[in-house]
Amino acid sequence: MSARNRATDGNETIMKWLEICVYTTDAGLDAVTFAFSNAGLDQVSIEESHERAMAFLNERAVYWDFADAEKVGVDEPCVKAYVADVPESEPVVAEVKRAIAQLRETDLGFDAGSLSVVVNRMDDADWENNWKAYYKPLTIGKRLFVLPCWMKDAAPEGRVTLKLDPGVAFGTGEHHTTRMCLELLETVVKPGDDILDLGCGSGILSVAAVLLGAKHAVAVDIDPVAEHVALENAAMNGVDAGKYDVRIGDLLEDETLRGGIRRGYDVVVANIVAGVIISISPFAKTCCKPGAPYIVSGIIDEREDEVKAALVKTGFTVEQVLRSEGWVAMLLRA
Repeated sequence: MSARNRATDGNETIMKWLEICVYTTDAGLDAVTFAFSNAGLDQVSIEESHERAMAFLNERAVYWDFADAEKVGVDEPCVKAYVADVPESEPVVAEVKRAIAQLRETDLGFDAGSLSVVVNRMDDADWENNWKAYYKPLTIGKRLFVLPCWMKDAAPEGRVTLKLDPGVAFGTGEHHTTRMCLELLETVVKPGDDILDLGCGSGILSVAAVLLGAKHAVAVDIDPVAEHVALENAAMNGVDAGKYDVRIGDLLEDETLRGGIRRGYDVVVANIVAGVIISISPFAKTCCKPGAPYIVSGIIDEREDEVKAALVKTGFTVEQVLRSEGWVAMLLRA
C-alpha cells in the first residue's frame, strides 16, 4: 500500500481504499493467499463470517467478477487485501483477477469454492464503522479480556484487559488463529521475557505478551500500516515506548531487517500462513533461546503435517497442538 489516495471533506482528510475480496474454501486459502502474494499483496486477512460482508457489498460494490451476487458462497471464507484507490493500483487488481481466473481453470485436486472476486470502494471511515458494527469484547483463555477501544466494559475479575483498535491491520482476536495464539501465549509468557512477534498486524499478540508480564517486545510486519496501528495499540494499553518496537520489512527478502533482529528471545510467535512459517523457520530457530517456546498459527488443517514436519526438521520439538474450525496452532520448543 505504497500509494495512498486522500480526499478532503471540510477539514478532514479521508483515505480512499479498494478492498479486494476472493471467496474460496478452507482448502483454497493458501492458493488464494499465494495469488495475492504474487500480485505484491503480502498482507491479507481472512474473514469467515459473511453476513456483514454481504450487507457491505450490497451497498458499496464497485464490480463483481466471475459470479453474480446471489452466487457468491456466503458460507465460504473470504481472503481480503487492501490497496489505495489510485490509478497505480489498477495493475495490481488486474493481476489478482488474472491469477484467480487461472486458479479457476486449474485442476487443484481439491474444491476451491466459487473463487468469486469482489472489489469494494471504501474509505477509512467505512472501515472503522464496519469493525464497530460487529466487534465485541472477548474473553480468551484464562487471563485475557480483549476490549474494543470504543467500549467501556469492565474486565471480569482476574483478567487482564487488552484494548484494541484494529485499524487497517490484521489481528482482532476474533479469528481462530489469533485466539489460539493468545491462549498458548498466556501459558508461556513469564515476567521479564523478551518477545519477538513475526507478522504482528495490529500488535495484538505482542502487546498482550507485555500486558502479561513480558519486559520487551519486538513486532515485525511487512505492511507499513502495521507500524502505526501496533504502536497506537501499545500506547493505548499503557505500554511504555521503551518496551515496544515495531520493524517493517519482508523477512524473506530483507537481509538488513533480519540482521537487525537480535538472537535469544524468550518467546517467539508467528501468526502468518503455512508457506511463510515454513520459509522463515530457520530464521525463527536462530531467534529463539535454547528451549524457548515458538508459537505458530495461520495454518489450515490440510497443511498441519507439512508445517509440523518442516519445523521438526529445522530443530523444533512439538509440545502442543490446538485446532479450531479447520485452523491449527502449535506450541513448539527450540
